[in-house]
Amino acid sequence: MEPLQTLPPPSQLSHSALSFLDHKFPTATVLADSPNFVTELQFQCSELDRALAELTRRLGAGLAAYASFSGEIHSLFDGVNSKLHELSATCSSSIVPDGGRDEGDGKGGKGFREELATLAKEVARLETVRVYAETALKLDTLVGDIEDAVSYTMSKNIRKHSFDENSGDMRLFAIKKLKMTEEILTSITKIHPQWKQLVSAVDHRVDRALAILRPQAIADHRALLASLGWPPPLSAFTSSNSDARIANQVLNPLQSMHADHKLKYTENFLALCNLQELQRKRKSRQLVGHDREVALRQPLWAIEELVNPLSLASQKHFSKWVDKPEFIFTLVYKITRDYVDSVDEMLQPLVDEAKVVGYSCREEWISAMVTSLSTYLAKEIFPSYITQLDEESVTGVQSSARISWLHLIDLMIAFDKRIISMVENSGILLSLDDDILQRISSLSVFCDRPDWLDLWAEIELGDTLGKLKPDIENENNWRKKIEGVVLSSSTTDDHKSPLVSSAFVRQLASVVERCRSLPSVTLRSKFLRLVGVPIIRKFFDSILIRCQEAEGLTALTDNDALIKVAISVNAAHYFESVLKEWSEDVFFLEMGVDDDNKVELPSNTNRDSEGLPESSNRVIFDDEIKNLEEFRTEWVEKIAVVILRGFDARSREYLKNKKQWQKIEEGWTVSKTLIEALDYLQGKMSVVEECLNSRDFVGVWRSLAAGIDRLFFNGILLSNAKFHNGGVERFGSDLDVLFGVFGAWCLRPEGFFPNINEGLKLLKIDEKRVQECMTGGKRWLKGNGIRHLSVSEAEKILKNRVFTS
Repeated sequence: MEPLQTLPPPSQLSHSALSFLDHKFPTATVLADSPNFVTELQFQCSELDRALAELTRRLGAGLAAYASFSGEIHSLFDGVNSKLHELSATCSSSIVPDGGRDEGDGKGGKGFREELATLAKEVARLETVRVYAETALKLDTLVGDIEDAVSYTMSKNIRKHSFDENSGDMRLFAIKKLKMTEEILTSITKIHPQWKQLVSAVDHRVDRALAILRPQAIADHRALLASLGWPPPLSAFTSSNSDARIANQVLNPLQSMHADHKLKYTENFLALCNLQELQRKRKSRQLVGHDREVALRQPLWAIEELVNPLSLASQKHFSKWVDKPEFIFTLVYKITRDYVDSVDEMLQPLVDEAKVVGYSCREEWISAMVTSLSTYLAKEIFPSYITQLDEESVTGVQSSARISWLHLIDLMIAFDKRIISMVENSGILLSLDDDILQRISSLSVFCDRPDWLDLWAEIELGDTLGKLKPDIENENNWRKKIEGVVLSSSTTDDHKSPLVSSAFVRQLASVVERCRSLPSVTLRSKFLRLVGVPIIRKFFDSILIRCQEAEGLTALTDNDALIKVAISVNAAHYFESVLKEWSEDVFFLEMGVDDDNKVELPSNTNRDSEGLPESSNRVIFDDEIKNLEEFRTEWVEKIAVVILRGFDARSREYLKNKKQWQKIEEGWTVSKTLIEALDYLQGKMSVVEECLNSRDFVGVWRSLAAGIDRLFFNGILLSNAKFHNGGVERFGSDLDVLFGVFGAWCLRPEGFFPNINEGLKLLKIDEKRVQECMTGGKRWLKGNGIRHLSVSEAEKILKNRVFTS
């Protein structure tokens, strides 16, 4: 025997090796047997080596046999192939002997081929009949077994009104046969779709069996739950124990079942899940080509059977709390929260074992509890409130019905937020699918009752407008500006918006926030159109009335009227900016997509953008934003027109005096008759600049510049006034002062007066170049920077130019 080697340090040994040595040598006295232990290990290693060598030998022999067998198969196929070639040659020689063909031989060969094709069809038909007969016989046997099993369980239930072990076994047997039947029917549907009569006949018999089997399975499941002490007493939920997990361990009867009860419950639960999965597969096969997702998605039956008795027990308390609905929501939330972990921990493995696809016990428990609450609200609470509202409308006496309605909506929104938080904290990913949101939202009652949504919208709108009325009537809210508000969409703008616009935005934001809780894009879109849009229109009407009042009293000639209009324009600009910023949110964009989906496409449209409906890429507030934009444009233009009229009235003598252009006015840098108009212009513009937001002020002065440009161009340059050298100099000085007024708002003011600026250029050209202009036409004008005047206008200006020495 070889000398024993010393073991390496323990740090160099693996955990498994250390555990093995600790097990073999628990004490120091056992170390004396280490030589025997080494011998035993060496013997075991040698045995393993021999076994490995034997496996290697057998693998080599197997590979050699496979290679030999493969060669034999290849040779057999070669033989079959050669036989087929010989048969083909024989047939060809019998049909076309010696490479020639007479008329009789041709007819005989054709007849042989036709007989051969007919024979092949007949053989195929007989094979199809045989397969059909075998399949029909097999299905008949399976359906017969199903009907016998169902009859047996039904007779057992008639004799004994409790869950029986034998009837449970027969139910499992029936479900097994149902699965086999469904597999065959699915195969027939794919391979032999023409066998519709057979499938229909079998489906009819299976449906009759399922109509008996499912109610029996559910009844047995309910009886078993009752025997296990479900539902637990609701008094258990009043425990002040803040540790929900500890409370669950005490309260949940399903966790305290004995072994035999647990086995019965497990078998019954699996049977119910298997029956539901079978039903889902049948529906999936029967609804091929239709919207299967809507029809196939059903709540998990076994979870529903847990929730229904809890819901019935809870309703005894709910009936006492019609005037205190907050207690209802509190109790439902507590039951949902206290049981969700234990239900998921115990039942999810069973659902996975039953292979029920796409179900989470946690999500199903929460969904079933919320659905039971929504059902009770729809049957008891809402009808009670509607009755109160009807009485209020008949008697005309204001009651608390509307306040109670809004309070109930507040409770529902708060409850839904807590439920969504519970779902998200449980690790369930909430998608944007409306179906999932509807199943965990108490506001889903409005999905089935859109008339209730209309009523809510009416109450909500009345309450919101009532809150806004004092803000609208308070004149201080129109004078004071919003401080410190900057929108991300316009970081450089000072909106100078009044406080009243902030009040409207605040109330509209509140409506939008409440709308977010609705579980359907369609409902959210409808609610905003019924409540949000009227609020915006109320705002629009308020600012429009103020502007019309200012215009009607003074025609905007005094500064107070201008300021009033400017404040309204500022409010419109701020509100418009807020709506545009909101419209970029996904919440509003998906409403526009939903609206687009409802618009029918024209029948004869191509794939280009020309075939799209006009509402494409719209958002919900598009019309309101457009109205606000048009309002701002209209009243900004009116401000500019009013100032232009005042400027025109004060510069009329300046425009009519044609002789003033024959000489220069000594001692004056600007014409005396223009001073009053320029002073008026500066005064009005300073008032407008002070009270109007910067973006719309740009629109005012640009529109005003364009108006003055047309006024001076038509009233002076095209008025046939004769311009001498001094007059040209005088006109240039006047324009420099005019440009200086607008120079406070831009770097090159002359660019906004293109006509008079280019007209002055023509007046200043040398006498020698006048003829070039007259003959050069449009090309000469463009070459000399005259781009806004026509040839006839340029010729008229130059004809009125008088050159003196």
